[in-house]
Amino acid sequence: MATPLEPDPRRDVVLDATTLKALTHPLRPRILSALRLHGPATASRLAAHLGVNTGATSYHVRQLAEAGFVVEASEMGNARDRWWRAAHARTYFDTHDADQETSAAYLSAVAAGYADNAQRAIAEIATLPPEWEDAGTFSNFTLRLTPDETVALMADLTKVIRSYRPHQGTVDAPADARPVSVNLEVFLAPGMSPE
Repeated sequence: MATPLEPDPRRDVVLDATTLKALTHPLRPRILSALRLHGPATASRLAAHLGVNTGATSYHVRQLAEAGFVVEASEMGNARDRWWRAAHARTYFDTHDADQETSAAYLSAVAAGYADNAQRAIAEIATLPPEWEDAGTFSNFTLRLTPDETVALMADLTKVIRSYRPHQGTVDAPADARPVSVNLEVFLAPGMSPE
């Protein structure tokens, strides 16, 4: 059965063994995600947004640039500030394409970013306007599925997600539309590995 998460080669990057290593540091996927969500930024703006040191952010932005994940937004920069933007809309990863240690490091970095975003969203709940207070969820569903059923579930969920406006900047978005984070995590429940 084919994967339901098919990349668009015009907008997406598919990780290989070489590019994957550039994203195994926990800060790098967070930087990339921030640039995709909020648009171009300087290293100092990214540092402030992510709550980290400017020097570390600058170093990791340069590493992402060397690997082709970010590019300089030269139309926004000047002699003092370098602006950066994401080079791709999304990142795709096939766990078969890398060694287990590198795959685990990358997926751990991604999961840490998801957890950080969730914590920040929870901290902001009290400040949300009434119409957004009940517009989200932190839910967990445990299902008993076969591998084929699990792939079908991912395909169905992806189809629903893709039926909505795919990214910020969409021309037909209403004025009150905002970026909404949808994290799709589907995995065999820990400790339940088939024998």
